[in-house]
Amino acid sequence: MTRTLIRARLLTFHREPQTPDDTGAFTYIEDGALLVEGGMIRAMGEASAITAPDAKLIDHRPHLLMPGFIDTHLHFPQTQVIASWAAELLDWLNDYTFPEETRYADPALCEEMAARFLDRLTDHGTTTAVAYASVHASSVEALFAEAFNRDMRLMTGKVMMDRNAPDALCDTPQSSYDDSKALIARWHGVGRLGYAITPRFAITSTSAQMEAAQALAAEHPDCHIQTHLSENHAEIALSCQLYPQAKDYTDIYARYGLLRGNSLLGHSIHLSDREIGALAEAGAKPVFCPTSNLFLGSGLFNDAKLRNAGLTNAIATDIGGGTSYSLLQTLAEGYKVLQLQGQRLHPYRAFHWITRGNAVALGIADRIGTLDPGTEADFVVLNASATPAMAQRMERARGLADELFTLQVMGDDRAVVQTYVAGQHRKPA
Repeated sequence: MTRTLIRARLLTFHREPQTPDDTGAFTYIEDGALLVEGGMIRAMGEASAITAPDAKLIDHRPHLLMPGFIDTHLHFPQTQVIASWAAELLDWLNDYTFPEETRYADPALCEEMAARFLDRLTDHGTTTAVAYASVHASSVEALFAEAFNRDMRLMTGKVMMDRNAPDALCDTPQSSYDDSKALIARWHGVGRLGYAITPRFAITSTSAQMEAAQALAAEHPDCHIQTHLSENHAEIALSCQLYPQAKDYTDIYARYGLLRGNSLLGHSIHLSDREIGALAEAGAKPVFCPTSNLFLGSGLFNDAKLRNAGLTNAIATDIGGGTSYSLLQTLAEGYKVLQLQGQRLHPYRAFHWITRGNAVALGIADRIGTLDPGTEADFVVLNASATPAMAQRMERARGLADELFTLQVMGDDRAVVQTYVAGQHRKPA
């Protein structure tokens, strides 16, 4: 089995930094090395301390190497509706998203777009993704197959949707259950793949379909659940109108057993105190999607309030309401959203969030999100001087925090020198 020794400056987090001065939360090595074998990290440390004379050497110095980025909420069938103008969320869905997703009934299109989708992710430094497919089982098959061929960690699921959408996108409670069940049996736990039970949101599922999702969740407790919650005021009002027996939007999901520790709730912006308490009690994970929240004018995610209630928040691009595949750009917009609320996203915490932090939210920080020996060899190499403007800024950088903040504010795919998935480089040179 081939062994590879990779030289670079190394950065990995052990816990979430609490302040800008909390340097004990991470390890930073100026002259570091990773030993990779069989898709796993076998050793990490000072280059002088790691000897592997039989290993292939890859030298990325003076660049910075850290764990690969983890995207916890994005939509595979929406890559070609990014930058589509609309008044707000529901208009955007009806005018662009739903018509686009009807195309994914074509297996050949799904195969083509799956390869392009995963290319875009790794081009931007993302090595793990949690993605919505379309209502068509063929879209899930294609995305899982492509990720399996790349040995890439991926969670996805067939959207369950039986109302308030075009006929071509509507399944039934029974067919959504049957298709999801078959996909779980075929793909869940195969290689680095995981199934996510995926009722799109309360507006597009009847009570009968929510019961089908509930049955799937009960039968497969190790599957993640992904859906949308409280993104937009009109969405909230319609959801509560469709489920008048519920106390509020969050209670709709609670009534069907869809709130638990591995539930990922995209957006979670306009939550009452009661709803926040219910999410905290269930251990569910809100997902901050700053670029789409700003693009669609949905509102400002209150990270501090949720965290203070004991919640673990993830962060994500939300392609294609989101406007960039780059989690660096996601951090830039997230910084601004939080600044508007008097909250501070310092660079140490920001880079923890898109690596180990999102791994913690997914419950798999023992496998991804760090450079710890024994974890999967997913990592990214970054250049904070990738553009002339970045290089000019870096001439006055005062240390690691400035370098990270330059990447956070000014970086995009151009700052990604290389992306490694299971130890294999995935970005064209």
